[in-house]
Amino acid sequence: MINYDGKRFRKVSTDPNAPVTLYRQKDDLVWAELTGGGVRLGSLTGKCGEDGTIDMAYTMVLAGGQVIAGHSTNTPEFLPDGRIRLNEVWERYGTPGSRGTSAIEEVAE
Repeated sequence: MINYDGKRFRKVSTDPNAPVTLYRQKDDLVWAELTGGGVRLGSLTGKCGEDGTIDMAYTMVLAGGQVIAGHSTNTPEFLPDGRIRLNEVWERYGTPGSRGTSAIEEVAE
């Protein structure tokens, strides 16, 4: 199992203000809080499988005042430099709901 505790991730984008999220882990439980890049406050809580896949729920209050919640399954991929990329398949609940894919990458120290 991958240990995500203390690893920092950022959405794969060219936006320098994209939030950096510090992941915490104890046994198979994974959680994090995030702010910045249009997110006033967000949190995620999930479970890490033996293969490193994280099954999580998330909530966020965006800068525009919207409150969102959803589910994401994040599958790890190891980059050539040893960092982890999490490939996300997500679903946002509510109106309007949406589904999609995205990726976040471990931030180099």
